[in-house]
Amino acid sequence: MTQDPSHGAAGQRAEHEMSDTSDRLYTTEELGAYAARRHDTRPGGLTPPPAGPPQRTVYGDPLTDPLGGPTGSHAPRPPSGPPVNLPPAQAPVQPAAQPVFTQPPVEPVRASAPVATDVLPTEAEPEGEVRRFMTATDFLDRRDGDKELGPATWGWRGGVRRWSGGLISPKMGPAEVAYELDRQTIQKDFDGPRTIAFINPKGGAAKTTGVLAAGYTFGTVRGGGVVAWDNNETRGTLGIRGTRSTHRNTTRELLEDLSRFSDVYQSRIGDLGAFVRSQGDAHFDVLASDERPDVTGTIKADDFEAVHKLLERFYRVILIDTGNNMRAENWLAAADSADLLVVTSTVREDTGYSGLWMLDALQDAGYANLKHKTVTVLSDPSAQVDAKLANDLVEVYEQRTRAVYRVPYDPALVAGSVVPYAQLSHHTRMQWLKACAGMASAL
Repeated sequence: MTQDPSHGAAGQRAEHEMSDTSDRLYTTEELGAYAARRHDTRPGGLTPPPAGPPQRTVYGDPLTDPLGGPTGSHAPRPPSGPPVNLPPAQAPVQPAAQPVFTQPPVEPVRASAPVATDVLPTEAEPEGEVRRFMTATDFLDRRDGDKELGPATWGWRGGVRRWSGGLISPKMGPAEVAYELDRQTIQKDFDGPRTIAFINPKGGAAKTTGVLAAGYTFGTVRGGGVVAWDNNETRGTLGIRGTRSTHRNTTRELLEDLSRFSDVYQSRIGDLGAFVRSQGDAHFDVLASDERPDVTGTIKADDFEAVHKLLERFYRVILIDTGNNMRAENWLAAADSADLLVVTSTVREDTGYSGLWMLDALQDAGYANLKHKTVTVLSDPSAQVDAKLANDLVEVYEQRTRAVYRVPYDPALVAGSVVPYAQLSHHTRMQWLKACAGMASAL
C-alpha cells in the first residue's frame, strides 16, 4: 500500500508539534521556525516562556503548620535556609548564521537579597516551639473560655425573664456576676490537698464558728471533700457546735486505732466514718477533739503529723480549728503545715490586739512571707459595732495580711449550740462566700 507523501510529511509535522520531541537532528531552519512559533501570541501560537526559572512550590506539614493563611491549611510556605547563588542559564549552542531565541540568562542572587516568592511571609516561630493544628483539647478549652454566664435570675432582671416566660432574658447584673465568679473560684481545682488553719490565741475570737461557716461554704459550693478538724491540744468545742453523730469518737480514738489505716491499699474513706461526723446537707465532716474527762494527755506534734497525713489522703480541703496556746506543739505544727493562715477576730479591741500580737510573734519566730499566706476575717459580735474601731482594725490588718473580710453578726451563731446552717442569713452566706473565695484564690 502506497502512502501519500504529502500526508506523511504533514503527519510527521503534526506529531512533532504535539509531542515536542524527536529522535532525529533538526536543521537550522526548523529550529528558527520552532522558536518563532513559541513566541507567537496569536491564536494557534505558543505562549512565551516565563522570565525566570520555574519555582518549586513547597507545601507545609499539616501536622505542624497552623490553620489559616490565604489558601487554607495547606498554604505553601517559603523555603527555609539562606538564599542560594544560582549560576547563569547556559543557552544552547546555535550556528551563527540563523537567529535563535533562547531564555535570557538569570542574574545570580546575592546572599543579602531575599528570594522573591509568590507566597505571603509567615510569622517567625519562637525557637524550639512547634506550630500545630488546634487539638481537640484546645478546642474544648477555647469553647470553655468563651462561655458566658447564663441569663439573670436576681432582681428586676430575673423578674423580667420570669414574667416574659424567657422571651426577654437580660444578662446578669454586677452582684450576680460577682456571686458566680466567687463560686467558680471556690470550685477551682487544686493540684493536691490544701490546709487552712484558723488562728488567734484568744478565746472568743470566732475561730470555731469561722471554721464551721467556712466548712459549710466550701462543702456546699465544692460538693464535698472537706473536713473541719478541732486541733485543740486538750478539749475544744468544735464537736459540740457541729452536727452530732451516733458515735462519740474523736481525734484521741483515731490515734489509738491509726494502725488500721497504715495500709494505703486496704484503708478506705468509709472506714474513717467511724471517727468523723457528717454535717449532712452542709457536705463536710467534723473531726472533734478529745471529749473524755479521764484523759490527761495532750496532742503532740507527732500526733498532729500522723492525723494530718491521714486526712490528706481522703480530703481536698482541711480546715483546722486551733487552740489558744500558740506554744503548744500541735499549734505550731498546724501553723507550719498550713497552706493558708486565717486570723479570726471580732470587732473588739482585745481580740484584735491578740491577733496582731500573734502575728508579731510569728514574724519574730522567722515565719517567712507571712503577709502573703495570711488573710483576716473580722466578725461583728453584735448588731451594732463601733464603726471607728472596725475601720481601724481593717486598716491595720490590711497592712499585715493580704486581705480583710468582714462578716456580719448573725443570731444563729451566738447561741453556743449546734450551728443551724440552714438558718444562716443571706447576708452571712454571701459574706462568707466572698471570704472563702479569697481563701481559695490565695491557695
